[in-house]
Amino acid sequence: MRELVDGWPYWVVLVAFWLGAFARGTATYWVGRGVRAGGARSRWAHHLDRPVVARAERWVRRLGPPAVTLGFLTVGLQSAINASAGMLRMPLRRFLPAVTLGALVWAVLYTTVGLAVVDAWLGRLSWWWAVGGAALLAGVVLVMHRVDRRVADRATL
Repeated sequence: MRELVDGWPYWVVLVAFWLGAFARGTATYWVGRGVRAGGARSRWAHHLDRPVVARAERWVRRLGPPAVTLGFLTVGLQSAINASAGMLRMPLRRFLPAVTLGALVWAVLYTTVGLAVVDAWLGRLSWWWAVGGAALLAGVVLVMHRVDRRVADRATL
């Protein structure tokens, strides 16, 4: 099996990336839960009882898991999505599978496409592999975007 990153086997790098992404996503969720708990004890706690907050919590329970998973394909929104899932009290039984799958997708992409770009940059791999990987990544993002739009369209009906 191909070795990556200074001789480490592919599967070791993949597992390390997955563990890192899973830990970060889960920690961000718990930070959100902590913010919510602190808000519940603040002088603004009465705002958390508003109907709009209850509606948002129901929406996150129902449609939040795909957002958590797809959030791992974004740059800059992933932490906000995971923290929001915590603040809006997404149940762990929904969050954990979503963060597990999202972290796996992220780890696979970075272990394959990400490290192929690094290898190409360092001259250890033909640029065509990096271009092919980037094209594959763009295709995955396009498909996920279309799926996300369909889910959002159904939610507004």
